[in-house]
Amino acid sequence: MHSPLSDPFFSTTASSTATWTWHTTDAAGSYLTCSVLDRFTHGFWSRQAYPHTPWDLTPIFAKAATTYRVKQVHGDRVVPCADLTPVISSELPELVDADGLWGTQTQQALWTCTADCTPVLIGDVRTGAASAVHAGWRGTSQRIVPKAIAILEAQGSQHDDLRIVLGPAIDGAVYQVSAEVGVEVVNALVSDWVSLDSVMDQVGFADRDRPESPLLSDPEPGKVRLDVRRVIVGQLRQLGIAAEAIAVAPHCTFQEPDRFFSYRRTGEKFVQWSGIVTGLRSY
Repeated sequence: MHSPLSDPFFSTTASSTATWTWHTTDAAGSYLTCSVLDRFTHGFWSRQAYPHTPWDLTPIFAKAATTYRVKQVHGDRVVPCADLTPVISSELPELVDADGLWGTQTQQALWTCTADCTPVLIGDVRTGAASAVHAGWRGTSQRIVPKAIAILEAQGSQHDDLRIVLGPAIDGAVYQVSAEVGVEVVNALVSDWVSLDSVMDQVGFADRDRPESPLLSDPEPGKVRLDVRRVIVGQLRQLGIAAEAIAVAPHCTFQEPDRFFSYRRTGEKFVQWSGIVTGLRSY
């Protein structure tokens, strides 16, 4: 049987050389950084930071930075900081509905919050522009990360200068979804998979022959296991972004309760924050 997973363009491979480092703070616990974004001040905070907010966390990254965030709604809207009211106190301004934000001026701290969804931090190592994106399965099916890339490119970024890091999220091995959801998300990557029957036929093939597939089988009828981060990496690779410019955190929010909140695990609406500061770090 032909499978779109066997097509040469299909790749969910990210960097194999990226290094990850935990940093501990007195004020807000620990956060994770990645070497792929080493030109940027950034971090994926653990659950230890709760109940701190971006207003509290930004000064730990950069005392002079201005804090920006949005009201996340599981969509595909990515907005510029210029359209947002900065967070200047513990009392929030009116927040814009969006799931991503971007900035090109220096010292803009861009924040996104997640539990099991994927926090995506993007930086341009030439211009210092950056973006922070909340990518759940809905946003991924709407190609929110490629849309953020397109916006940065419209501001002058080039493929070769972009670095993209996907933070801790629920791993595909434990993320059970309906086959219908699997169809919707994977159709944002492989258009050959256009029907439910096609997906259910393909997951067994993926288990056997393509372990990097974003879809794997599930013992429950009508269910599959979905790796959203693999879909995002696949979307980036299809844009022509090199594997070494992409990194995926080796952490699962569902399987590491001491480090991360997970809505799928507990049903509680707690989140961890991830952020990046525009402008290149000096050494």
